Amino acid sequence: MGKLLVLTLLGAGLALIGERLVALRQRTNASREVRSVEPRSCHLIEGLENGSEDIDILPSGLAFISSGLKYPGMPSFAPNEPGQIFLMDLNEQNPRVQALNISGDFDKASFNPHGISTFIDEDKTVYLYVVNHPHMKSTVEKFKFEEQQHSLVHLKTIKHELLKSLNDIVVLGPEQFYATRDHYFTNFFLVLLEIILDLRWSHVLFYSPREVKVVAKGFSSANGITVSLDKKFIYTADVTAQNIHVLKKHENWDLTPVKVIHLGTLVDNLTVDPDTGDIWAGCHPNGMKLLAYNPADPPGSEVLRIQNVLSEKPKISTEYANNGSVLQASTVASVYHGKFLIGTVFHKALYCLL
Repeated sequence: MGKLLVLTLLGAGLALIGERLVALRQRTNASREVRSVEPRSCHLIEGLENGSEDIDILPSGLAFISSGLKYPGMPSFAPNEPGQIFLMDLNEQNPRVQALNISGDFDKASFNPHGISTFIDEDKTVYLYVVNHPHMKSTVEKFKFEEQQHSLVHLKTIKHELLKSLNDIVVLGPEQFYATRDHYFTNFFLVLLEIILDLRWSHVLFYSPREVKVVAKGFSSANGITVSLDKKFIYTADVTAQNIHVLKKHENWDLTPVKVIHLGTLVDNLTVDPDTGDIWAGCHPNGMKLLAYNPADPPGSEVLRIQNVLSEKPKISTEYANNGSVLQASTVASVYHGKFLIGTVFHKALYCLL
């Protein structure tokens, strides 16, 4: 009887894992191939060879680009080099990137930048907040941008017991931000189990010096996060659920769900067009190619634009798509007055004209 029970439980467990693996292939679009969609003018950005995971553009046209992310389960073309923040002036006719020098009491050797967000204070001072993974932990680094010197001055490292497995960040006040926690677990093998079982324990956090709290939960893997132009709504990507959550922001910083926009692709980082309010999403058309990287059959790239976000039927259009022959593993697309940049997890970056 005991052996029969053990065999029955083992069989049920294997059946569950098998069903979950099949579901994982579906959630990662494992059999999807990409049809090319090319804007009228695009070229690779010289100097960005090891990723450009997130991009944030100031109203002045200066773009900050995080590069060199080392993320568990993802390839890295420069595993022994620290990450960097690059600057690009989109007002120039032929813009080029420049690595920003970092000063202050900061361990540059372990710099591993992920999501980024800028905040402009009342006195016009620009601050850059960076999700950092030193030694595969999670912190948020606060920098002051010195435009004349083209440098970043490190001001503060923000840590908290809830700020674990962070992915992206959107800053809405002095040291007030929302951040996404893409996985509940931090152990790599438990993360794999979390992904396979689709536990949906991922969430969105609010941080301030006075209060840290979970403000939205139930995500498969919360990823990119940004805010609407009027600051009334927060947009959050759920990468393996292939959708964007629209959440209403309240005065106490709580969030309530408004709607979910399903995209049918693995949504990474989100940005908002400063002229139209449209959402631009960097996406992974086939997530399995990203998880099981093969340079002979690399992961492709895809950029979607979502117009009329709050309407009953938002308009979704593909602005860029490539099978990996030009750009691998796109994560973000950021727009500035008829130009846009496309970043990647570990590969190159594109500059395009609309």
